[in-house]
Amino acid sequence: MKQTSTDPRILRTRQLIMDSFVELSSKKEFKDLTIKDITTAAQINRSTFYYHFEDIYDLLDKALTESLLVNLSYEDFVESEINEETLTAIFKEITNFQLSLSTRCHRGYEETIARIIRDQLEVIFAKMLSNQFPENDSTGLERTASILSWGLYGASADWRKGNADVEPETFIKPAIPYLLP
Repeated sequence: MKQTSTDPRILRTRQLIMDSFVELSSKKEFKDLTIKDITTAAQINRSTFYYHFEDIYDLLDKALTESLLVNLSYEDFVESEINEETLTAIFKEITNFQLSLSTRCHRGYEETIARIIRDQLEVIFAKMLSNQFPENDSTGLERTASILSWGLYGASADWRKGNADVEPETFIKPAIPYLLP
């Protein structure tokens, strides 16, 4: 993708492609989706698709990442300290994101979704930890960010698999004291 301009037409076209993908994903399994399906739904040609995305996997990755960024806003958390309130809020946003995907485009994307959530959480936690502990070793903070991101994602996967009838806040509450740095 060689997008360097912020021309509103380029942004609208990119969003149109992603919206078409999400819409089609709610009707078809990912493995059955083709670029032709997406370009037809978006009413664009194939070269326009490739201007914005390398392939359908790139589109999947970017569409899910942008969707997560809407739910889990970096700016909402990076200036916060890691405490019970923040961890609960982040966990709730992760579970909300997973619930929103389950009705749209979740089938067959678990591994991609997991990677995107963990990567985004790791960035957020690394920034929060470096703000909270500016004098500490960056390697230790990065590892702690990784542990927190995998831990919260794992808890959200457990919640989704068998405890979705329990409020996310109630589900995560017993674990939070053990997650605090």
